[in-house]
Amino acid sequence: MAPGVARRLRPALPLVLMIGVGLAAGCRHKSTPVAVAPPPALGTTPDTTPPPGPAPAPPTAPAAVADSTVDADFVASHPVIYTEEGLASWYGPPYDKRRGANGEIFDKDALTAAHRTLPMNSLIRVTNLSTGQSVIVRVTDRGPFVHDRTLDLSLASAKVIGVWRPGVARVRIEVFAAPAPLDHGGRWCVQVGAFKDEKGALQLRDQLSRKYHTANVIEFTGPTGHWVRVRPLDDDKARAVEIARDLEPTEGEAYLVRLD
Repeated sequence: MAPGVARRLRPALPLVLMIGVGLAAGCRHKSTPVAVAPPPALGTTPDTTPPPGPAPAPPTAPAAVADSTVDADFVASHPVIYTEEGLASWYGPPYDKRRGANGEIFDKDALTAAHRTLPMNSLIRVTNLSTGQSVIVRVTDRGPFVHDRTLDLSLASAKVIGVWRPGVARVRIEVFAAPAPLDHGGRWCVQVGAFKDEKGALQLRDQLSRKYHTANVIEFTGPTGHWVRVRPLDDDKARAVEIARDLEPTEGEAYLVRLD
């Protein structure tokens, strides 16, 4: 470039720089500010605690294997919500490894029990009134279907409280937690049996189907014989109680049973 031309262009350079600075300033006020948190001071840890919210509802019972430390702690720190006394027996073979009323495979070596009306998975403490021995178990099955019996213990549970050898003992049942109300609601039925002869059970099924035409009456086979089950409309408890009272002894032992 010729020296004369360079001298003519040199005065224009400050003007170009001023225009560039002005444009940059004009664009800068349109940009969105970004909040940047200052780094934590040395030797400290950033606070990652989530904002406060509603506390979760406490469980009705600890979700754990029966008689675990969790269950024992729960029983020690909660009041009894229901209690009753009655005769307890125990069961193992031929029920072992069969599907129980809760849908799971029954294990005679697990600390469980069968009860006709307590909600399934209720957490209970069973005390042998003769020995004072007690065990914490969960209700996982239905029964006992024997006159004047209140509870059926698994073989393992019966051994813990000294019911295994005598076979039957008077016990106190204390309920500490249940997944459903004890005094209302639930799904109910009436179970009649047991019949050694399937023909007798089928005849009773047909007879009760005609008598209770709005109910669902079925016959099924269990480890100890054949049974008939009457499920009233909507599994209503009041109607199930009426049916249980209405059945005559000649038709077999009738038991009010909670399904859930």
